[in-house]
Amino acid sequence: MPNLTHPRVWGAIDRLAARYRLSASGLAKKSGLDPTSFNKSKRITPEGRPRWPSTESVAKVLHATGASIEEFISLLDPKSSRQAPRPVPLIGFAEAGAGGYFDDGGFPVGSGWDAIRFPNVNDEHAYALEVSGNSMEPLYRAGDILVVSPAAPLRRGDRVVVKTKDGEVLAKQLKRKTAKSVELRSLIPEHKDRVLPASEVLWIARIMWASQ
Repeated sequence: MPNLTHPRVWGAIDRLAARYRLSASGLAKKSGLDPTSFNKSKRITPEGRPRWPSTESVAKVLHATGASIEEFISLLDPKSSRQAPRPVPLIGFAEAGAGGYFDDGGFPVGSGWDAIRFPNVNDEHAYALEVSGNSMEPLYRAGDILVVSPAAPLRRGDRVVVKTKDGEVLAKQLKRKTAKSVELRSLIPEHKDRVLPASEVLWIARIMWASQ
């Protein structure tokens, strides 16, 4: 177990807040504490002595976020925290075509998401789509989870999720992208490749990982 030093304990709180997409003050407020409780200015007393978070404060933070004590302990060490599972927003692939789940850039928004924990997901904007039905077989089957990064750079050959202005959501391979069109190769031999006018594409996001 990492040493319980003052910087590590406060660092764990900061990393936990970031993992749940909160500021330090937002985490304090969500935990029923004064919003200024975790401010950096309060971590040292006026006399220059370290001020530690109370056990009660940590317990309230874990309850508010749903994090386990093991998760908090892992965050004491910045190196091991990269391997700890973190919550990723989750919806069904079919639901992704509905409104209210994404902003104009393809980043997840709104409160209608579930959550699932994945290790080694360091992209704070990543989200997960759960495959339903058999339209993507044999590559992706019902219940498979696709972890998608809207912030990742796109390259030819990447597997991507594409959403059109008509609300259609596609899982394809990026063949070519220009200012005028987006060329997509089907992941399933029985399905045809697609060429979409760039003006009809709302966003494209890269598939980073899939559970299969």
